[in-house]
Amino acid sequence: MPSPYAPTPEDKKHLVAAVELAALARKGGNHPFGALLVLDGEAVLTAGNTVVTEQDATGHAETNLVRLATRAYTREQLAGATLYTSTEPCAMCAGAVYWSGIGRVVYALGEDELLALTGASEENPTMALPCREVFAAGQRAVRVSGPCLYEEAVAVHEGFWN
Repeated sequence: MPSPYAPTPEDKKHLVAAVELAALARKGGNHPFGALLVLDGEAVLTAGNTVVTEQDATGHAETNLVRLATRAYTREQLAGATLYTSTEPCAMCAGAVYWSGIGRVVYALGEDELLALTGASEENPTMALPCREVFAAGQRAVRVSGPCLYEEAVAVHEGFWN
């Protein structure tokens, strides 16, 4: 029996969708990050990165999704929801997920893997702070699965940060 923290085949399907959202964000002139919210097995909300087009440093896919989710669902509903994201939530996004009440996060590309891709890019000054550490500092549990699907997740970044 798989661990409750290991990505399932359904998780992998939703992660592929998150990576596709990242590709759409990139195509739209933004950084290549995408996220979606799943309730009861169904994707109910999607968001992409809007940092460039909205001129908003907080316009990460996950924070955009959290804003939508907290307007549309109760904390009780969000406790049973899973946020799928193309890349591990940064410290800011992990904080937003924590405060929203979302119960689970599944990500494709790890923050450390992103740093290896971006290097010292001014466009993405990646912080070496895993989301698990941010969540562990809180008073409620957020289950985390990832990284998963490296090849799919890294493909959307190819040539972007150079």
